[in-house]
Parts: sequence; C-alpha cells; structure tokens
Amino acid sequence: MTRAKLDADTRLRIFERMLTMRRLEETVFDLAARGIMVGHFHVYIGQESAGAAMLQAAGPGELLLSTHRNHGHLVGRGADPGRMLAEFLGRADGLNRGRGGTLHGTDRSLGFLQTSAVVGGIAPLATGAAYSLQRQRRQDAVIAFFGDGALEEGCVFESFNIAALWKLPIVYVCENNSVGAIGREGGGYNSSVNATTQFTTIPKVYGIETRVHLDGNDIDGIYLDAVEALQRARNGEGPTFIEAVTTRWPGSQPLWPVLATGITRLEVAYGTEAPSGEHAGWIADHDPVLRIARELLAEGVGIDTLKALDGTIRQKMDRAVDFALASPLPDPATATDYLFA
Repeated sequence: MTRAKLDADTRLRIFERMLTMRRLEETVFDLAARGIMVGHFHVYIGQESAGAAMLQAAGPGELLLSTHRNHGHLVGRGADPGRMLAEFLGRADGLNRGRGGTLHGTDRSLGFLQTSAVVGGIAPLATGAAYSLQRQRRQDAVIAFFGDGALEEGCVFESFNIAALWKLPIVYVCENNSVGAIGREGGGYNSSVNATTQFTTIPKVYGIETRVHLDGNDIDGIYLDAVEALQRARNGEGPTFIEAVTTRWPGSQPLWPVLATGITRLEVAYGTEAPSGEHAGWIADHDPVLRIARELLAEGVGIDTLKALDGTIRQKMDRAVDFALASPLPDPATATDYLFA
C-alpha cells in the first residue's frame, strides 16, 4: 500500500528539529574537547529522524520520557538549548538547577517528565505516567523512547503487560541502533541474552499494536504512524509499539563517544563536497540529516533556505554556550534542596 507523503512544510519542520539536534550534539563535543564539560555523556547523532518525526506528531499535552541519549529528544521537544548546556555543565541556571546533568535532564514545562540512564528503566515510569493520564481522563498520551537493549529487561515486559491489560494511553518507541554495532557476530542484534531478534514479537504477545520501520530515516512513515498511534491512545484504544531501525553512528562505537564523522557539512547534501575519511560510507549512505536535506532539495526547497536555517540554528547554539558559561555554579548552601527523603 502506498502511503501519503507529508507536505513540504511539515518535512521542513521535521528537518529543522533534526538539524537542531545535530548542532546541539556537536556543541556538546566542542565543550567536552575544551575541557569545559566533564564526565561521561551519550549523544543522539544518527538517530535524529525517528525522534524528530515523533516529536513533530506530538501534541502540546503529551508527556515524554527518554533514555541516556536524551539530548535530541529534549531539544527536539523545544527545551531551551542554553538551559540544557547549563545543566550539562552543572550550573545553577540549568533545566534542573545543575542536579540532573547530561543523563537526567527534564523539562516539566514541556511535559518532559524524566530521563533514565538505567537501560529499560524508563518503561515502568512512562507506563505509570500513562496510568495517571488515564485516571485524570486527559485526552493526551505518553511517548516513551528507549533503545533496543531495553528489550532485554524484565521491567519492560511487565510494563507492556500492564499497558495492554488496562489499555493505557502510551506509545513505546524503540530506537534500534544495533545495526552496525559491535555485538553478536553475524547477527545484526547487539545482544547475546535475548532469544528473539524480532523485537515486535515481544509486544505482540501482549496484543499491543506494532509498527516497524526497517528504514528508521523514513520521516514520512514514522510521522504518520506516530499520528495514528497517538490518536489511538487518546481515544482509549491502548498502547502502540513503534520500532525504528537505524545504522549506528560510528562515534557511538567506543565506550566514550567521539566525533568520528566530524562537524556535519551540509555541502555534502548540496553536492558541492564529497564525504571523505574513514567513515565516508556512513556519511554518504546513513547520515539522516544529510539524507533528508537531499530529499528536501530534490523536492524544490532551495539551498539558500537550508543555509539560512542552519545559520539561525548555529547562532542559537552560540548564544546557548554564552548563556551556559555565564551561569554560576549552584550555591553550596542549596546542596540539600529538592531532596525528598
């Protein structure tokens, strides 16, 4: 069946979210390289299509929860990048007053309830949030982002069961970046502790509606499935599981992320430069930002439009850095603030 294609404006808005995600992550690498940002972090590079399409479909009343790769989801939802970077630096003006850091950022004003660095840990929290929406009779839904590794955790199975049993208003989004990962030899799934390599078989056991996108950069298909899944949830028809398969970004292969593909050059999409270096193949064939940029150009969006958009986003990131660096460290006297036990 041939599905409808999104209108040009919606596709451009999704691309804007994607490019904002990418430029933020590149800014994070710059701060880390300069020794300003310390400690471990994870980035969202290479997975922008699925998250941006889902967030474009989300309404203002939706609740969101994310994983350790939360930067893209946060900024894609509309979080202020200056307050995000301040949070990553442990500054008082951060989203969470410097308490959450890079792995636990939240923004309640946007319905972004929680980030869990525990693999699979977000599923029961998100399921509980969906139960709360149901009890309040709100016409909104929860979006829970997690990776393929979460499907190894028992709490995720239990969450699926409860969500299906009570028809909770939730959309589970599995961003499967195991393709190309260092893992099971000859397998394609990055684990040796799961009996199935077809993730959709797990939610199907509980009668959960499932959608799989072997092309995780198909923003049209993911957006349309997201709209349908969210509407089902709001209508009381229960949960949906959406899997988006992406080819892992080379910089996420080591235990410590590295900017393996360099700063993203939109000139590659324009056709005025060719990708080069060790990871030229990934840049040419799998970079979601460059792919969608090429598609937009083929559809008639002008190079000047994309250049102007990129320039605006870069300026926003420059201002975000200035804001974060100007933010003070928390007052030691507030060390016990926000503790509940």
